[in-house]
Amino acid sequence: MAILFVVIGAILGGILGQLLSGVDALSGIMPYLVNTFPVFETPAFTINLYVIQLTLGLAFAPNLMSILGIVIALILFRRY
Repeated sequence: MAILFVVIGAILGGILGQLLSGVDALSGIMPYLVNTFPVFETPAFTINLYVIQLTLGLAFAPNLMSILGIVIALILFRRY
């Protein structure tokens, strides 16, 4: 259940960061909040099963708003 809170918090934090990036009052700080920081990335690989072909890869590049969303989600999870 905590993993669900973390994932939803990260997604909502990222969405909120993108929505707030157009606000003029926050124009000085928003580039720092929505800039992504690549943590890891696995190159894509392809599995050919002759009937279907799958290409899989994984990348994790959060921004500060996503991290803030994760922190708030964990606080809410512990409280409720």
